[in-house]
Amino acid sequence: MQDLSELGQLLATPKKIIITTHQKPDADALGSSLAWCRYLMKKGHTATVITPTDYPQFLEWMQGNDDVIIFSDKTEAESSALIKEADVICCLDFNVLARIGALGELVKNSPAKKVLIDHHLAPENFADFVFSDTKAAATAVLIYDLIVGLGDKAFLDIYIAECIYAGIMTDTGSFRYPSADRRVHLIVADLMLFNLDNARIHRLIFDTSTEERLRFLGYALSERLYVLNEYYTAFFTISAKDLERFHSQTGDTEGLVNYALSMEGIVLAILLIEREDGVKLSFRSKGEFSVSEFARRHFDGGGHRNAAGGNSDVGFSETVKRLMDILPTYKEQLLENYRKEKFVC
Repeated sequence: MQDLSELGQLLATPKKIIITTHQKPDADALGSSLAWCRYLMKKGHTATVITPTDYPQFLEWMQGNDDVIIFSDKTEAESSALIKEADVICCLDFNVLARIGALGELVKNSPAKKVLIDHHLAPENFADFVFSDTKAAATAVLIYDLIVGLGDKAFLDIYIAECIYAGIMTDTGSFRYPSADRRVHLIVADLMLFNLDNARIHRLIFDTSTEERLRFLGYALSERLYVLNEYYTAFFTISAKDLERFHSQTGDTEGLVNYALSMEGIVLAILLIEREDGVKLSFRSKGEFSVSEFARRHFDGGGHRNAAGGNSDVGFSETVKRLMDILPTYKEQLLENYRKEKFVC
């Protein structure tokens, strides 16, 4: 990562700072943004979080949520003015400007200093300050590291701790992924000193399903799950009609792909969702099979080795067909990974 002293100099005097994150923010994206925003405000800066799209209601408990500006036709003028006036723009939990949609051009054309804080692979070269660590379990880990590294640990409080914890918890799969290493647990132990209620945070994020969301989940599992045992792959296909039928809200498909990955013998899990602006894909994998590479090569995406996203603009049925055409070329690689996973000691 870049030398922290340069960032320290940048933040030494009060500035107008914009913080943004990727489309459809998850707990790491929003938690990191709100934690960083609160820290900057406590440091004397004027800071505003602008998200490129809305986000799930189960994240709205986070401190600072009420002040978030969601970019839309109604807020475009306000957002554009704030970005134009900004001295610094912080880009969190993404590393390619295309990931923030229409905000991308505004950020790109702004004369403000850009600060990238992220843990995904293959960052785009657009930032003046880059704090990127692909081995970090979550962007929230980097936020903690930056605050402490800048000598400002005293600025940590219960609200910052909750936001950071939420980001780490979700991006590590509730601490079950290999990324939840010793250091992650040490950071969490530090956050717990603020009397953080970890059970409450888990409940607020994972135990707030509506009846329609549960019925949608049942429908997806029974009618939209396809298992290809010969390729050690399982995938969901969720059409626009499916989403409309169950009055789907932002966040209702969150975690769905993990159900496919939880099956014994499955190495690769995929979720395809038909949206107005194209087909969105989520990829998950076990072991050494890189879905980041898979998504980047075939679906204009990327991410981490075992969790990635992608896009397709060729239509829903054609995207499914394309996936089916691609999978046979990975049969040996998937078999090899299955054997490694099954017989690992």
